[in-house]
Amino acid sequence: MHTAVSLVFLLILGSVWTLQVAAVLPESQANFDLDQFMGSWYELAVVSNCPHYMQHKRENPVVVALELKHAASEQNFTMTATTFRNDSCKETSTVYSLTDTPGRFFHHFARFAADIDSFVVHTNYNEFAVMLQLSTEKPSETKTTKIKLYSRTTDTSPAALDLFQALVRQHGMSNDAVIRNQSKGDCVPGEQLTEATKTNVEPKESAGI
Repeated sequence: MHTAVSLVFLLILGSVWTLQVAAVLPESQANFDLDQFMGSWYELAVVSNCPHYMQHKRENPVVVALELKHAASEQNFTMTATTFRNDSCKETSTVYSLTDTPGRFFHHFARFAADIDSFVVHTNYNEFAVMLQLSTEKPSETKTTKIKLYSRTTDTSPAALDLFQALVRQHGMSNDAVIRNQSKGDCVPGEQLTEATKTNVEPKESAGI
């Protein structure tokens, strides 16, 4: 009898734990359309609870140009990012794996041995996208949250900013901590940042948006 009661207790406890995990799992946008999400984007604003990431962004708060393309495999797509770093234009590519949930993607960041889940929380496809990234570093199991604002242009709308800021607050971060990326002009991989651009566009940290 004691064994039966213990088993029932464990089953109930397991069910409660499962419901709690499901309750905190972020939701991507309903009826997400991957084809409409492909193409060119600009990363205009970011915030994170990771001090290392935020320090890195404060040192180089530059707009990142993104190009999303379908990969050869139907289960993947590539994101190519170009941005100015150390006064020259750098390009990196990341392969994202699709999941069973539309609008939710996965990739592994080898430098920090981190597994990263990305969620498209809001988008209207032709103007803006609000992104949530949850990462877990191994073997420490350190978890961090990043929230990013993408735009099809180097500007964005008040409505997009409102959705971005609401998500920032929802995840316990302050809008005052948000870093607004600054445009330094077109970034062509391999080219150096010109002196004229350095003079006209001074990097700065935004206190918010």
